[in-house]
Amino acid sequence: MARRTTTTKHIFVTGGVVSSLGKGLTAASIGMLLEHRGLRVAMQKIDPYINVDPGTMSPYQHGEVYVLDDGTETDLDLGHYYRFTSSPLNRDSNFTTGRIYYDVIMKERRGDYLGKTVQVVPHITDEIKARIRAAARDVDVVISEVGGTVGDIEGLPFLEAIRQLSYELGRGNSLCIHLTLLPYLKASGELKTKPTQHSVGKLREIGIQPQILVCRAERDVPEELRLKIARFCNVDEEATFVEKDVETSIYEIPLVLRDQGLDRQVLRMLDIDSRGSDFTEWQTMVEVLRDPPRGEVEVALVGKYIELQDAYKSKYESITHAGAANGCRVKVRRIGAEQVEDEGAERLLEGVAGVIVASGFGERGIEGKIQTVRWARTRQVPFFGICLGMQTAVIELARATLGLADAHSSEFVPDTPHPVIDLLEGQQGVTNKGGTMRLGSYPCVLAPGSLAHRLYGRTEITERHRHRYEFNMAYREALEAQGVVFSGLSPDGRLVEIVELRDHPFFVGTQFHPEFRSRLTLPHPLFSGFIAAALRQRDRRTGQPAVGATARA
Repeated sequence: MARRTTTTKHIFVTGGVVSSLGKGLTAASIGMLLEHRGLRVAMQKIDPYINVDPGTMSPYQHGEVYVLDDGTETDLDLGHYYRFTSSPLNRDSNFTTGRIYYDVIMKERRGDYLGKTVQVVPHITDEIKARIRAAARDVDVVISEVGGTVGDIEGLPFLEAIRQLSYELGRGNSLCIHLTLLPYLKASGELKTKPTQHSVGKLREIGIQPQILVCRAERDVPEELRLKIARFCNVDEEATFVEKDVETSIYEIPLVLRDQGLDRQVLRMLDIDSRGSDFTEWQTMVEVLRDPPRGEVEVALVGKYIELQDAYKSKYESITHAGAANGCRVKVRRIGAEQVEDEGAERLLEGVAGVIVASGFGERGIEGKIQTVRWARTRQVPFFGICLGMQTAVIELARATLGLADAHSSEFVPDTPHPVIDLLEGQQGVTNKGGTMRLGSYPCVLAPGSLAHRLYGRTEITERHRHRYEFNMAYREALEAQGVVFSGLSPDGRLVEIVELRDHPFFVGTQFHPEFRSRLTLPHPLFSGFIAAALRQRDRRTGQPAVGATARA
């Protein structure tokens, strides 16, 4: 185990050249490496945009919104933090320019500044520093990732705050790790270092000298090029690392950085001792992803935003985890819900061994999702519906088994005669969109003997929510008579959290978001169960002998 530090150390991760470079994954990988060295790590994301939080932002703008146990709607990078580390994640783990200015203005309105002129320095920078320090509770290291790129006008107050804080913390108690890009020019056949040099130069103009460089590249970086970068950027040669694009999965990144000694360099610079680490479990799972013993299985994910990789980021990663747990590689066929409306489920879904209907907001593509549910139900193909996916399953079941052709959600058809999905109690009259849904972790009681109970292995669970509408309990008894199982309820029995269907290989819908609680080394039991069912479906079709699933239920 590493020697516990008497003072919490701080690591600041910045990025240059282009956005979406992978700072979140790099920061998460550093956190994972330090945890494996025996340190307690807290992860934090600083976003320069003026939205108070990402909760009201379109997936086309910023990918998925990742929800924490305390109900905080956060940037998708916190999903990486959760999947790679054991960091405590709460409202202090993500803040934006909007949140900082909002809090400062509220203080000014209360008179907290005693008539002073409120300025970026010191009032905004002090608020930023206070937020960073707030994450340093009962941990050895805080890793703060700054969104955007060096030189962005929105990010300047954050970088100034980091410069000040680094000075206040004293020598040896903080370091800056700068992630940059080595672009490859096909015409000249060269990796170019100038963008990195300019990025670091800009950072130094602000008053921050990065102590560690991590250079992203899509191909091998010659040793002389790495040494050139170190010299021009005033960074030690042994503190300049290459993060080449990985071949199989993002879970290889920590191992790539470890093999170059990044964790040892961080410990040396922060004056922290270590006795080594054990990566056996992580490496085993990565090896399964590289060479899965049970081959490949294909499932479909039907949603509104399938053209965006980040819109369903946690779902895709949870599928990967479940595949590793079952010893297989999962190929995901991404299908737009509107495509299903236009072209039909039969053609688009033919051949898949399982179907996930994803969450979302808005009416677009709803009938395509309902057609997808019908296809999976009638063809006995494993089905997994998440949030709106569960709600569309209820609508389809009400139409098909109760004969209620007009059954719908009042979210989309306010005057429907059969609102099997209806507005949450207490949501009537709510006008603000930000932070007003049912958000965060809520308890759920599982019906003994249900599929959910068997997969979880217990009768009480907690899962994270993000929605306004719920199943209308007025239709519960009629649907139960048709074989629908309400296997997960709120403790008071008033809210339905999980829906199942009897006499089906796997038919599960959840009102919550199980993808927010899945890790490579601890895959979510519902995803693992779904992929296990998809494998059985594949094997039945191909006539292969059944192989015992390794999914941890």
